Amino acid sequence: MRVLLASKALVVGAHHDKLRALGANPDLDLMAVAPNRWVEQGRAQVAERPSPLGYEIVYTPLALNGRYHLFWFRRLRQIMRRFRPDVLHIDEEPYNLATAIACRDAVRYGVRPVFFAWQNLYRRYPPPFRWLERYVLERADGIVGSEAAGDVLRRKGHTRHIEVIPQFGVDPQVFAPRPQPREPGRFVVGYAGRLIAAKGVDVLIRAVGSIGGDVTLRLAGTGPAEPDLRRMSGAMPGVVFEGAIPSADMPSFFNGLDVFVLPTVGRRGWTEQFGRAAVEAMACGVPTVVANTGELPQVVDEAGAIVPTGDAHALAEVLKQLRGDTTRRERLAVAGRAHVLERYTTEAVADATAAFYRLIADGAR
Repeated sequence: MRVLLASKALVVGAHHDKLRALGANPDLDLMAVAPNRWVEQGRAQVAERPSPLGYEIVYTPLALNGRYHLFWFRRLRQIMRRFRPDVLHIDEEPYNLATAIACRDAVRYGVRPVFFAWQNLYRRYPPPFRWLERYVLERADGIVGSEAAGDVLRRKGHTRHIEVIPQFGVDPQVFAPRPQPREPGRFVVGYAGRLIAAKGVDVLIRAVGSIGGDVTLRLAGTGPAEPDLRRMSGAMPGVVFEGAIPSADMPSFFNGLDVFVLPTVGRRGWTEQFGRAAVEAMACGVPTVVANTGELPQVVDEAGAIVPTGDAHALAEVLKQLRGDTTRRERLAVAGRAHVLERYTTEAVADATAAFYRLIADGAR
């Protein structure tokens, strides 16, 4: 079975873990297509290029790079004609132009198209995105990141195969507990992700600022909210803006924390669709706290602490409890690691994805 997988997420080297796990299937001949760079908020992220193992990969320019829903892979049709896959997996939402173009070309050449959907809120999109979505849903099978995303597609009339599989897993050998020495008595809280209003980092800063004592807040990531966040934390010497951290260095970042927090508040038309950073933190044995929004409660389940969305006071109370209760921190650390090993390893995600490819390919024969 020959599979062609195209994803802008592959600019990040850590995301190649799934490719290696997929390529370990002896019946699967895998070729990946990745952008040579991705532009976001005017800043270009050049593709990290780990050595491929068990798969081939082609790096190619994108048309309309940085336009989330209007970009497309310039050379994808040419690559598909040369590789002649059984399945084309375009790792984007069904309303994206890249998905519609890939789906059109796959149908033209007798290839089964597969898309990926995170969207867990029912929305009607304006033209042309509504037309693109309808075109794809009528012709392609889908992988979804949650039951809620599957329900959205079914409400929109999708009657083909849908399988719930997380887009990302973690390598438990890479994201593993390796606690780092820290200053005695200092409590280290961390966040990793985009610095945008929807992520609720301001809520986290207010919560940390109210708990008192020797506390450090480490914020990994960049984004348009950073200037405002720096201003509001200006009188708090313990707030450290780490900037963008390479994916290979993220396990070290997590292992330098006492607690990890994902305080998402969401925005109109969007809520948290997975929470990869929470899974990575739990895999590292770091006690994890998430907001009660989107898919976060389902992702962490009983292996993490859940606080009301946007409630800085409630978050501060949980942080104070965790700071003073090392037994609870240890219990959450063990439970989080076990939860990830059961549900969110790269191998488990890859095995489920390969099984879906087989189902789709067999249906074409």
